[in-house]
Amino acid sequence: MIEIRNLTKRYGATTVLKGCSTNVAKGEVVVVCGPSGSGKSTLIKCVNALEPFDEGTILVDGISVGDPSTDLPGLRTRIGMVFQSFELFPHLTIIDNLTLAPMKVLGRSSDLARRKALALLDRVGLADHAAKYPGRLSGGQQQRVAIARALAMDPLAMLFDEPTSALDPEMISEVLDVMTALARDGMTMMCVTHEMGFARRVAHRFIFIDGGVIVEDRPTAAFFGDTASPRAKTFLSRILHH
Repeated sequence: MIEIRNLTKRYGATTVLKGCSTNVAKGEVVVVCGPSGSGKSTLIKCVNALEPFDEGTILVDGISVGDPSTDLPGLRTRIGMVFQSFELFPHLTIIDNLTLAPMKVLGRSSDLARRKALALLDRVGLADHAAKYPGRLSGGQQQRVAIARALAMDPLAMLFDEPTSALDPEMISEVLDVMTALARDGMTMMCVTHEMGFARRVAHRFIFIDGGVIVEDRPTAAFFGDTASPRAKTFLSRILHH
């Protein structure tokens, strides 16, 4: 579903990704982790061209992200993205946040968009909040709305950029429960997260990035096993300790 080959990304004289190569199969859940500033968020933002890249290729369902002829807005409708901040429209109700893009971009009727939106809100446990505005919801609830909004576009894959980092501890589990259900339903996912308990449960593979380089790219059991690199072991010992 997602192929990344020799990806290099620079900000001026600073190289933040150096020849990164990996792939994500359909239905696979891949967790991207690493220390702060390692390039993990940049990696997944390159997948839907929120960050342009300097060298290498990225294919999403066979479509080249870096090809100038590619319809990037069209491609982005098929790649759901959930950020640290919720990015909901504060002046629109929850139901309107979910129906706006399907109607404007996909051309769905208001009735069809609304029925699908209500089904998705029910899926994330928020059907009773459809008429509310985002400001009346908790952070965890708003993030679940953001996930439902991304799903309303029928994405081929979902990208998560530390979706729980802005939440209070008691709200994290409700968002992770939704993500766990998505993984179990077979959604193709790339997740940047430090929630190792969740990640270990749902991930098929771990990618560990340090200094813009993919140091580890291996199945979950192997990543947590004795054969992991010393750098990955040090990272895990610190993050699991906390």
